[in-house]
Amino acid sequence: MRLRLGVAAAAAVASGTIGGWAYARAGGSAGDVARDLAVGWAYAAAGIVAWWRRPANRTGVLMAAEGITWFLGNLQGTGVPALFAAGAWWEGLNAAVLLHLVVSFPDGRLTTVPTRRLVFFGYGLVAVGGLLRALTFDPAVATGTTYLDCRDCGPNPLLVPGATYLFDYVDGAFRAVGFVVSMVMVALIVRRWQRASVARRRALLPAWIAIAIATSFLVWDLVLYLLPTLSGPAQEAFYLLSDLTQTAVPIAFLAGLLRMQLQRAEVSGLVIEVGADPDPGRLREALARVLGDPTLRLALWHEEQDAYLDSDGRTVRAAGAGCTRVDSSRGTALALLRHDPALAEDPELLEAVAASLRLALENVWLRNRAKEVTSRIVRAADTERKRLERDLHDGAQARLVFALMALRRVDKGLADHPDDSLRRSVAEVERSLKLALEELRGIAHGIHPAVLTREGLGPALMALAEQAELPVVVAAEPRRYDPVVESTAYFTVCEALSNAAKHARAKAVSVSARYRDGRLVIETVDDGIGGADTARGTGLLGLADRLAAVDGVLHVHSPVGGGTRIRAELPCG
Repeated sequence: MRLRLGVAAAAAVASGTIGGWAYARAGGSAGDVARDLAVGWAYAAAGIVAWWRRPANRTGVLMAAEGITWFLGNLQGTGVPALFAAGAWWEGLNAAVLLHLVVSFPDGRLTTVPTRRLVFFGYGLVAVGGLLRALTFDPAVATGTTYLDCRDCGPNPLLVPGATYLFDYVDGAFRAVGFVVSMVMVALIVRRWQRASVARRRALLPAWIAIAIATSFLVWDLVLYLLPTLSGPAQEAFYLLSDLTQTAVPIAFLAGLLRMQLQRAEVSGLVIEVGADPDPGRLREALARVLGDPTLRLALWHEEQDAYLDSDGRTVRAAGAGCTRVDSSRGTALALLRHDPALAEDPELLEAVAASLRLALENVWLRNRAKEVTSRIVRAADTERKRLERDLHDGAQARLVFALMALRRVDKGLADHPDDSLRRSVAEVERSLKLALEELRGIAHGIHPAVLTREGLGPALMALAEQAELPVVVAAEPRRYDPVVESTAYFTVCEALSNAAKHARAKAVSVSARYRDGRLVIETVDDGIGGADTARGTGLLGLADRLAAVDGVLHVHSPVGGGTRIRAELPCG
């Protein structure tokens, strides 16, 4: 690729240098030569850039060829017979290349029979018509027929002696046929425009700019040919305007191709734009804007229906033109894009869109998967805590109670026993059993309070307040929630009360639990010293993680000297 681009650049420089020198030798002014070089080299430079940026697209090659062949007509001013003949014969080759470029834009391929025939005819017209014209062209006789002052140019080695009188007829027919070819080109582009979709019309816009400029100057060229008396300042103004505006044509073509490149660059921000949880409707709008296709349909794969469904629940079939399937990294179906078939001509753009869409949808899948797994873990842990509490209550705790009852019966049997040391030992064992029973009840309550399971969050918070180390006022609505939600809310209050007693030096705490808009809102407020920070305290940080596991959020407001307000919100339907 580097070699090809280097050869094209060298050919453009050589062609322009020789052509500019020949133009100046044939009477062109410095301004004429500068404008001529600007047009030719603009095509060549734009073509090389387009070729480099999009090597699979032939448009860049055609633009570079247009820039190189732009200077062929100037060779008539060299004074070298062979070069004069080449310039006279192939003067119109750049027009044929421009025809090829326009009708094949934006992908550089001739996709229909009419366009292929028209392009072949254009090259044939230059090859045959240009040769016939060169065979009858004597620059010393046919003056004013080209933009060059070639009275002293030549000689023309192709000139057939005695055929000079035919030149006006051949040249007129050559120009007339060229004009007809140009009108056919315009008709084909108009037909493509009428049949094109919105996305295709956007792609064809540079070709329309080229047609508008080329057609206008073909008309003026015909006027100048039919009115040879129109010369001097008017003719100079025409050529100046022609050269200046034609520099816009390669820029328009290059902008059209790079616009597709910019579309791919815009795709990179697609995931950020749609957010972490993309709504299908919003995602479709973003994709339609990036692709320039308002008719685009986005369908997501639904395993239950075994089909792709759009946002309205309609089935979208993965068949026909304009269909791009997006699979996950595991090879499973994710989504389907139904778009304008013209977008298939830019596979790199579709691949970039598919990759961004895959990333966005897989992020959603992973997040949902993580939520499911986390929810199962939280519920399993909550179930396990309940089981441990029941096992302690029905197992070890019950055995300790039975042992304590048996020991009391033994103590009654020893009431009349003469050995007091034996009765003291029994009393000591009874105290140890009572202490162990109390500690075991505390452990069981810390794992999962039985009152929370039996009666719900409100009574459990009241029981917790009675056991707290400082005064606690509870206001809770008499309502039951999901067991995981109740458990999470209960231990949130436990942590808040513990922090208030140990760190905040609070004198009192208020606790509220209420249902608001599908969420359980738990709030604890103390009158302590404040200064609590979730980033520094492992208790609050763990509490935030516990709430996040059930899609809850934690808010802590704790100004220094202003007490601490802890607010937890849990979704509960």
